[in-house]
Amino acid sequence: MILVVGTVRIADGGFEKAAEAMEKNIKATRAEDGCIRYAYARDVLDPQVMHVSEAWRDMDALKAHGKSAHMAEWGKAIASIGASERDLRIYDTDEGTPI
Repeated sequence: MILVVGTVRIADGGFEKAAEAMEKNIKATRAEDGCIRYAYARDVLDPQVMHVSEAWRDMDALKAHGKSAHMAEWGKAIASIGASERDLRIYDTDEGTPI
């Protein structure tokens, strides 16, 4: 399993401006082959921070996701809302153990 975890700082008002684009991208991504989980969340203590959490079957699925048309659209949308301080990491792991 491949995990993508991290944060992106969004300019003030960016979440509101990008809500429609976020929803469109999340729905399209969750329909992709190999997508196990794909979510964005706003930080409770710092409302300009977006947490990113993704899980993919394998690296090929993640690479295909990166080449998708909806990710190209999302790239334009996120650039237009002042995304900065991007800190995303890729982890290759097993499926974990429930707690």
